[in-house]
Amino acid sequence: MDRAEIDTRIRSIIEPFNKKDVAITDSTTFAGDLEFDSLTVMDFVAAIEDEFDIIISMNQQAEIETYGQLVDAVAKMTEA
Repeated sequence: MDRAEIDTRIRSIIEPFNKKDVAITDSTTFAGDLEFDSLTVMDFVAAIEDEFDIIISMNQQAEIETYGQLVDAVAKMTEA
């Protein structure tokens, strides 16, 4: 699965969470730009994990601050 396909799938998942209709770019931050609180992050991460059949650890979640980092992390996890 290539990065573009992962990007497209994550964009469809993020849509209902993007309450302020923020334009999503690789540099979009979850906490700042999208204003995700911890509960939203948990729901969003669960949706990503279900979609791609992966587990994103708490340590990985702490390191992922931007949309681009998330796409790259998912791409790396789905390579295995």
